[in-house]
This record gives sequence, C-alpha cells and structure tokens, in this order.
Amino acid sequence: MAKIVPFKAVRPTRDKVCLVTCRSYEEYVNAELAAQLDFNPLSFLHILKPAYTNQESVSFEKRYRQVHQKYEDFKNEIILVKDKKPAIYIHKIVTKTHSFTGIIAGTSVADYCNNIIKKHEDIIAFRVRLLKDYMKYSEFNTEPVLMTYPDNKTIENWIFNCTQKLADFEFSTTKKEIHYLWKIEDALEINWLQNIFEKTDNLYIADGHHRTEALRLLSEENDDPKNTAKNHILSYLISENNVKIYEFNRLVKDLNGFSKEDFIKELEKNFILENKFQQPFQPSQKHQFGMYLDNAFYSLILRKENEVFKTALDSLDTQILYKKVLLPILAIKDLRNDERIEYLSGKQSVLEVKNKIDQGEFEIGFILFPSNIGEIKALADANLIMPPKSTYIEPKFRSGLIVYEL
Repeated sequence: MAKIVPFKAVRPTRDKVCLVTCRSYEEYVNAELAAQLDFNPLSFLHILKPAYTNQESVSFEKRYRQVHQKYEDFKNEIILVKDKKPAIYIHKIVTKTHSFTGIIAGTSVADYCNNIIKKHEDIIAFRVRLLKDYMKYSEFNTEPVLMTYPDNKTIENWIFNCTQKLADFEFSTTKKEIHYLWKIEDALEINWLQNIFEKTDNLYIADGHHRTEALRLLSEENDDPKNTAKNHILSYLISENNVKIYEFNRLVKDLNGFSKEDFIKELEKNFILENKFQQPFQPSQKHQFGMYLDNAFYSLILRKENEVFKTALDSLDTQILYKKVLLPILAIKDLRNDERIEYLSGKQSVLEVKNKIDQGEFEIGFILFPSNIGEIKALADANLIMPPKSTYIEPKFRSGLIVYEL
C-alpha cells in the first residue's frame, strides 16, 4: 500500500530553467565548477555552495543557513517561484542512448519505516547526519530519491497521454540531454493516481539511500504537528524496467605479494581462465568476469561446482568477486575504505580500465557484468545489503529543477 502525495514545488521560471538547473555538485571538476560560479549568476550551484572567504573556519550550521539564505534570495529575485496548487509532476530525460520518464511526488517516511519502501544498500551514519542537518537548516530538498515501482500498463498509458501535451519545461543541457516537465494539478487526476499506487505493495529505492535515511531522522525530530512536509520524501518514481543499471569495475593497486603466475594459480581454483591477450573483454553474462593484468585481458568463469548459493547475496557477482578473490587472495577486507582499491563506473569504456593500469597506478582490474533490477529486489525483499559500489543507476536528476520545501 504505497502512498504518494502532491506538493507545491518551487521551480525556476520558464525563461531561466536551463540556466538555473545543474548536475549534482560532486559531478563537477574544479575548473567547470569555477566557470559556472564565475559566469552564470543564475546557476543553482550558487545556492548549493555559497561563497566564503575562509570556508574551513565556518561551521556546518552556518554554511547550511547560508544555503537557505541564498535560496531565499533566488526566490526574492523571482528566479525561483512556488506553485500555487499542490501538484504531481512528470519528468522525462532523453540522453544520447536512453529515455527515462518518471513521476515526481512525495512518498511516505512511514512507508519507509514500515518496509513498504525497501532498501538494498548500507549507509554511513556520519554522512546521514550531515545530510539531515543540511536539510534541517537549508529547509529544502532538491534531489529526489530514485524509486522503482513494478511495470504497470495503466500508469504507462496515463504517462503517455499526459506527455502528448505541451510540456511546462523543455530544455537542453551541455551534456546533450533534453529535459521535459509536465505539471499535473487536477485533484481528480491526482486522486486517481494515488489510488493506483495504493494497490502497489512495495516501492524500491534505486538511488538515494542516505537521503532517505536522513529524511527519516528529520521526520523524527519534527516537533511541529502542522509541518507535514517532513513526513514525506521527495521522490522520482520510475517503472523498474525503465532504469539503467551499470556495473562498477574494480581497480587494485597490487597483487598482495603474489607473482602473476602464482596469482593466476590461485584464481584457477575457483574460475576457468581464458587469456584474451590484447582483445578487450567485457563479460556477457552473470558469473563471468573480465580481468586485465600485465598487458592482457582474461575471461574468468566461475566453476560450476562453486555455483551453490544460499542467498540472493551469495549469487551476486560483486559478492562472488569479493569472497573468491578480493578478500582471500588480495586481502581487501573493507571495500569502502581500503586505499588499495578504486572503482570505475561501467559507463566508461573497458579501455579506461586498461589505460589506468598501463599508466602504472594500478596493477590489476576486474570488469563485471551489471546487476539487474530483479537482483536488487531480491536483496531488498530478503533484507540483505549489496556490497559497496555494486551499481551505478540512471537516471540522474538535476538540482534546482524541482525544490521541495521542508
């Protein structure tokens, strides 16, 4: 019984939307960030990173309050405007290779606490506290949690009909994406959609676990019964077959004292190896791995006798690689904090794995087959947690397109 609610979004004016919205702050390299801050006074980055003379000496609370003040400045200057009626929004993102269409609405913190909204990733407590304080003092959220719902023909047809109308927003980005936004404010239509979602047993968090947990803490701290905004999570709801899941490949700095020959002998206890020499290799199925070592690519296939799995986690490729290689042979225990291992999104070419190793910073790379939505749901249903850096999931939402006030 999943609940969704409409809300009064704060949005850029139509003439400024392409200048206001921005990617997540962490995605910008320093030069690009500096250029945006220097030459685009309308960028939402000015809100996310207000200027200080001595940034290091300013407390977190003061920084976050300054974020709120800069946000209020944008509203006072009519760069951002609050909708007059509660609405639900349809957002479509068209990239070079994919098209994503989803529904922006509030979901219920209570549903998250009651496991109607399910998770599959672990969280870092310190990061959750920072996010909670950030939203507490800034008093807004502009990064929706990406959630999936089961494919539903009725919702699909409704979205199709809605998106045949002229969009409220249509704009392009420097990454050659096209974004569309439709506002749905008819009360009867919203109520109909709420009834559809109430027949949905579960929603699954695809991306945004830390933000969801931070909003749970914020809701618990809320001592104002009139403030119901803190009881809901800004969410981008998308059909489970409309998400794109990439792998995270592994780069390791050394062989833990093994020679190449001895390391390969260790691998052969659990895998069938095939030397591909200089031919770039990408796995084409589960339980198959690519490896790049000493100027050669290899195919690794898990031996049949090792395909005995007690849980959904045991059968996950990232877990197999950890249990059979990274932990016992390379002695990497902490996938999140060990400085010997780094990760490369599967959005980048397998040749980037080769390049980084050939440059000498790393000695070996492992190339994985991406997980699928079924694996994510199986883990969430069993209350199991994926290993860190198992998935890179799209779509990614732009900051400043929709602001949910807390």
